[in-house]
Amino acid sequence: MSELDVLVTGATGFVGARLVAALAEEGHRVRAMTRRPEAYVGPGTPVAGDVADPEGLGPALVGVDAAYYLIHSLGSEDFEERDAEAARAFGAAAAAAGVRQIIYLGGLGNDDAELSPHLRSRREVESLLAEAGVPVTVLRAAIVVGHGGISWEMTRQLIDRLPVMAAPSWAATRTQPIALADVVRYLVGVLDHPQVLGRVFEVGGADVLSYEDMLKRAAVIQNNRDVPVVSVPLSGGDLVTDVVARASAYALSLLTDVDADTARTLIGSMDTEVVVSDSSIDEVVLLEPLGYEEMVTLALEERLAEGDPV
Repeated sequence: MSELDVLVTGATGFVGARLVAALAEEGHRVRAMTRRPEAYVGPGTPVAGDVADPEGLGPALVGVDAAYYLIHSLGSEDFEERDAEAARAFGAAAAAAGVRQIIYLGGLGNDDAELSPHLRSRREVESLLAEAGVPVTVLRAAIVVGHGGISWEMTRQLIDRLPVMAAPSWAATRTQPIALADVVRYLVGVLDHPQVLGRVFEVGGADVLSYEDMLKRAAVIQNNRDVPVVSVPLSGGDLVTDVVARASAYALSLLTDVDADTARTLIGSMDTEVVVSDSSIDEVVLLEPLGYEEMVTLALEERLAEGDPV
């Protein structure tokens, strides 16, 4: 692969920071887009940019071969509208700058299913990024497990702070978590690849398991103990479901560092099965993804390495 000029949005975020480092190690000329370039301390070249300010995107994209789009607005009630406006603006600015490829990290979920607002927004972003004509490569993933990730931190903190957990029936929903390291490898692997333009790929770890299984297995690794999870089946229609979602989000905001809006958005997606059904990514990126226990262990080791207690 030749050296490319690559822009990474969300460069200081959970996935973006690792991706910038990986791209730089591959020899690419990386621009790390941030709203505060003067405070950036990672690899690559910091450039100013904010997807909420379309007029300011042009300079960041000039001369760029490919751009990674890692922007999501989970922490606001109007995140669907915000994400749609940002994706449309970024796609237009990328087209105007002559960018040849946009790579987007979206969310898993069967298109035939009744998707949550969170997953529905991810689908809309896919199409809006491509609206102005730049080919988009989409990687759809479920929960990304790694130190600093919202979903993983929610899991880790719940395990640490609750001796027993009560969960609605979505605790039995199947999901296919993926390690942060593997997501980064896939993102790097589809860059400037001739077979990926305009295509959607699904990526996941080696294991398919329920949310209840995830909590139990992580508890054994993290604290060397079992955490009983009591499933609480509910009935009563959409009103009951909405009330429970709001109450669960509020409880999570008290028990963890995740704010109530973000928690509610994530909880709203947990009754949708998110499992890889298309393995065509294997034709493009050769990778043996990690199993769940391995990715949990790595996340905890990275936390310890940064001086934080497990």
